Amino acid sequence: MPAPICRTVDLGTVDYRQAWDFQVELSQTVHDDKAPNTLLLLEHPHVYTQGRLSQQEHMLLNKNQLAKRGIDLVETDRGGQITYHGPGQLVAYPVVNLRNWGGPLRYVRTLEQIIIQSLSSFGIVGESVEGLTGVWVGDRKISAIGVKISRGVAHHGFSINVNNDLSYFDHIVPCGITDRRVTSMQQILGDVIDASAVRYSVAYHFGQGMGFTMVEKPETSL
Repeated sequence: MPAPICRTVDLGTVDYRQAWDFQVELSQTVHDDKAPNTLLLLEHPHVYTQGRLSQQEHMLLNKNQLAKRGIDLVETDRGGQITYHGPGQLVAYPVVNLRNWGGPLRYVRTLEQIIIQSLSSFGIVGESVEGLTGVWVGDRKISAIGVKISRGVAHHGFSINVNNDLSYFDHIVPCGITDRRVTSMQQILGDVIDASAVRYSVAYHFGQGMGFTMVEKPETSL
């Protein structure tokens, strides 16, 4: 039996709420077999997002301070706690049918391995940490994961710090973890990273990890 098709769509920079709405709509069409599995690759303008397990005290700025800095704050329905998205960070939203693939734990562990393999393409050694979700380089987090699975279809996904400004993480307790900091590919390698190469690596290893045949769709907009 041939491997299921998964299309890759590069959306450029998209507002968080707009991307979320699109994922919900796409999840319905994937569930109804009216659209193939889809890997959305994009960046967001500056935004903090709070998952279902978020605690208010982990947001260190008040509403006025957020407004002054031009940063949005969104409560989402994904798993996990608070994190940051912004320019220079790769965000991947797989909208995929898992009904015949496997359960949530297998999916999250597979995403971790996909990220680890993607980083290895650039000579970065990432690893998973028992009891924590995401990918780490040493004691610093380079990738956050937060997903939702509804009626067997997953959306939301993961982010990888590529060339983004890490100072925005100083205003939150990232993922509720107080004793570990964050890092980026740029910080580790000491140079600006080719973002298109990172997107290609993620799409390739996503197909390998999930058992999908990846098909690139021309760049589009929501």
